[in-house]
Amino acid sequence: MPPPPAVPPRTVRAVDLRVGKRLLWVGAAAYPLQNITRVYTFTMTPRRKEATLRFLKRTALILSVAFALTIVAGLTAIADGSMAGGILTFVWIGAVAALVFSIVDLFSVLSAPAQYVLAVETSGPSIAMVTSADPHQLDRLVAPIVQAIENPEAEFHVEVEQLLVNPSNYYFGDNVNMYGGTGNVGMGKS
Repeated sequence: MPPPPAVPPRTVRAVDLRVGKRLLWVGAAAYPLQNITRVYTFTMTPRRKEATLRFLKRTALILSVAFALTIVAGLTAIADGSMAGGILTFVWIGAVAALVFSIVDLFSVLSAPAQYVLAVETSGPSIAMVTSADPHQLDRLVAPIVQAIENPEAEFHVEVEQLLVNPSNYYFGDNVNMYGGTGNVGMGKS
């Protein structure tokens, strides 16, 4: 078995990736080697289009509700002969706060970089992802992990970077088109 890649210099976000006693450790998480179904590298890209569409939908909804409440408050004030200033102030402060939240959410996705990651999938719903400043290090880690799955005596230890991202902001894994079934997105047979 070839030796695993050299250990990179320690970084602030370093995490241990090691194999020993039939377990793959990613930081403090342990994955039994016999439960690992796939080990691969890929580039995880931010969902910029979806974030922009979500922002536009939120903005349209927020402004529609704010304008509708403004019109209702104005008509009510005209009918009663009273002032609706307090309610309108509350409505527009809430609308501005919601717009600020939407803008922050949009820019958090738009400014997110693409991440080259090593992913380890298990036979259950678990997935472990790590990254490195050196993408080639991740590519070189796939073979030692696979060999450790096949060889119960294999052991190694490297340091990689911990992946700190919001998975809902990224595309990752394979894209699969499913036909038929219940609740799947795709084209159905007629």
